[in-house]
Amino acid sequence: MAKNYNADSITVLEGLEAVRRRPGMYIGSIGSRGLNHLIYEILDNSVDEHLAGYGTEIYVTLGKDGSCTVRDMGRGIPVDRHKKGISAERIVMTTLHAGGKFDDSNYKTSGGLHGVGSSVVNALSNYMRVRVYQDGKIFEDEYSRGIPTKELVDGLLPVVGKTRETGTETCFIPDDTIFEKTRFKEDWLKSRLHETAYLNPNLHLYFRDERGEEPVEIEYYEPNGIVSFVEELVKDSDKTVTPVIYFKGKSEKTELECAFQFTDSFEENILGFCNGIYTVEGGTHIVGFKTKFMQLVNGYARQLGVLKEKDQNFTGADSRNGMVAVLSVKYPEPVFEGQTKTKLASLEAAKEVSQIVGEELERFFDRNVEIVKAILTCAEKSAKIRKQEERAKVNLLSKSKYSFDSNGKLANCISKNAEECEIFIVEGDSAGGSAKTSRNRHTQAILPLRGKILNVEKASMDKVLANAEIKTMINAFGCGFSEGYGNDFDITKLRYHKIILMTDADVDGSHIDTLLLTFFYRFMPELIQEGHIYVSMPPLYLVNPSKKTEKPQYLYDERALTEYQKKHGTEGYDLKRFKGLGEMNPKELWDTTLNPENRVLKRVEIEDAKLASQVTTMLMGVEVAPRREFIFTHAREAEIDT
Repeated sequence: MAKNYNADSITVLEGLEAVRRRPGMYIGSIGSRGLNHLIYEILDNSVDEHLAGYGTEIYVTLGKDGSCTVRDMGRGIPVDRHKKGISAERIVMTTLHAGGKFDDSNYKTSGGLHGVGSSVVNALSNYMRVRVYQDGKIFEDEYSRGIPTKELVDGLLPVVGKTRETGTETCFIPDDTIFEKTRFKEDWLKSRLHETAYLNPNLHLYFRDERGEEPVEIEYYEPNGIVSFVEELVKDSDKTVTPVIYFKGKSEKTELECAFQFTDSFEENILGFCNGIYTVEGGTHIVGFKTKFMQLVNGYARQLGVLKEKDQNFTGADSRNGMVAVLSVKYPEPVFEGQTKTKLASLEAAKEVSQIVGEELERFFDRNVEIVKAILTCAEKSAKIRKQEERAKVNLLSKSKYSFDSNGKLANCISKNAEECEIFIVEGDSAGGSAKTSRNRHTQAILPLRGKILNVEKASMDKVLANAEIKTMINAFGCGFSEGYGNDFDITKLRYHKIILMTDADVDGSHIDTLLLTFFYRFMPELIQEGHIYVSMPPLYLVNPSKKTEKPQYLYDERALTEYQKKHGTEGYDLKRFKGLGEMNPKELWDTTLNPENRVLKRVEIEDAKLASQVTTMLMGVEVAPRREFIFTHAREAEIDT
């Protein structure tokens, strides 16, 4: 009988317990992305102090004990007595939605506006120490998993030293019972620090990593700001079409700073920031910029006779063809979608950004007509290629009116409910045959690939659309292309909420995974951003013990085999190594790779879009030199498949 649902069924989570119960709501995930996000929350607070006019130096240190320490030279968290009777610092660190950023008298613009950053980091840390340098004294507080461990003195923080400095130092060690891993990703952090330096030309950021044999120290300081940022983004481009164009302006509430440059390439790369926060998914500030820029380009195209009266306007993608841009807005009380601030949702920002772009760029373009002509050349090239692609798409779709269930490739599932359906992209017909036999036909579809798909990073659009395997995937998924290739991508039409790459656990399998991920990243990035792409983890070994009382055991990597042999020795069992999925019988494939109850999947995520794009270009693009340098640098880290 069901339990009665009444007032006693309602649970009230006190203090920071809600954060520990549902950390993903506050930091996005409990994987590496969420782990690094802890640093970003504390770092953003220090940057906000700089933006408010206090402090020009921030120090970030990764310690050998797994800790991270962030030290700024700002005013320091207030330590005087709050009206609740205890130090304001204790209130800030233990109470959600407590901070000095709800009143614009303290911070006119800020990245951390929810008032939950420091307290969330505190809740998710095994240990946290806060030192405040203020009024010639050093005040100290300590916590464990959000609970204070240091006694207050008459409600105030104890003084542990004297100082002539000001600011806040926060040291924390992530809770290993919360996070999957507790080692911070230094590359992600360094990228974030460099971005912060570009956006704040008067700020010095000092990074120190003490976890290796020798400490690593880097200073990030970019006095030329986002102009240098754009120059860094285009450094690998073969040809630039325009110089870096920079402008800044201010409307009623919004301050805008923008730099962009056009290159001779068929793509755009626009990075948006709001109050120093990288908005991975864009938002209203990007919409305002794109809309006004398209209007300006079409207006000048008409004035200069590039577009005749009968000609259609350039599309937004045409007008930005080859653009590399950095857009930074300072906006009071921004509204973000979610605590992790990946998308700006403030509607007024679009209108004000559009107004600033119109005023500043029109003034610039009127004085630099030759640059306008160069931009229009890029737009013309884009329009010509777009029309060719549209004809190729029409040809593709007109030849694809057949059933995939009967063409020998896709073995579809019975269910039409996308939320419960999943499709396995399988390497080879042999593994595909086993997968079709062992799958759950109601919810699992199987799509075998014949060989390796095209490397889309090196191929033209017509070659991509002519590739049989790619055409099959596009039609099977049902959601079309991404924005940059015709703006007909519609994720609501996706037929499978899980797209799972199922390849052999060897070098060839990893290469196929890389080719597929490159395709998804360039043509359907929303599938990755929305968490629909997974990579299966088939086992490498099957252990069959000689004793019938012991059950067979699957081992998924060399480390697992080593641990097993340490425990059981090297005798008393048969060891079978799977060289490929095709060697598994249907039962083995179901038990290890298809069965949702037992299988191991890795979800593909993008932590740093800029870094991801650069790495994809380097590893999969046409330039050999950067790839060779990367291989030489990381050769000792490679795992050799035997």
